[in-house]
Amino acid sequence: MSSVTIQSEYTTKHPITMIGAEAGICWGADVSDKEKNYKRGVECLENDHGRTLEFPDVYMILNGYSARVIREWYTHIGGAPTRLQESTRYIDYGAGFLYVTPPSIAKSDVAQSVYDRIMAGIREGLKDLENLGIAREDSALVLPLAMATKIVCKHNTRNLIDMSHQRLCTRAYHEYRLLFTDLCNALRDYSEEWKYVVDTFFRPKCEHMGFCKEKYTCGMMPQKGATL
Repeated sequence: MSSVTIQSEYTTKHPITMIGAEAGICWGADVSDKEKNYKRGVECLENDHGRTLEFPDVYMILNGYSARVIREWYTHIGGAPTRLQESTRYIDYGAGFLYVTPPSIAKSDVAQSVYDRIMAGIREGLKDLENLGIAREDSALVLPLAMATKIVCKHNTRNLIDMSHQRLCTRAYHEYRLLFTDLCNALRDYSEEWKYVVDTFFRPKCEHMGFCKEKYTCGMMPQKGATL
């Protein structure tokens, strides 16, 4: 079962208020009033003052998603996020590993059987290599991209808003859309301020821009340059 867990001991609880306070310091404003800070933070968000959005941080644990989708997650490196991933050097995956099954395979009993057999063969092969004295850091090369993995990572508000524009698009990879939806729900549950940020500013790029830039559009928005 895949999940996103917000690390509450590190994650900014009131991102909008924090944005407004940090901006207010540089604007010569009164930052002792939390309500004014909140209103100033909303203004920064609405006016896309991106640098101010880099102050609130989200620390999270992503667990049970495929190694393939985590490789895509790593492509959003703007705004100095950082991350650590489960080790293929030390963990004994030959003892068993969870894996992700795409919907196209899961809907077919025959395809599911073939898929499961492949994964079982990899597990047995890992055991055989270990019995032959092959180090895990070398035998791990046979692990599939569908293998479930776990990472800890830190991203700021600006980076996550930008990521939402690409990864909430209906043409994004299906597991990434699931991962990002899980993240949205986890942030909504974390605080009311995060709920406001997610519900107001996390959206696919077509909604953000008012038109679709994709060659193969889903039809939700007109394509760029299209005659209405």
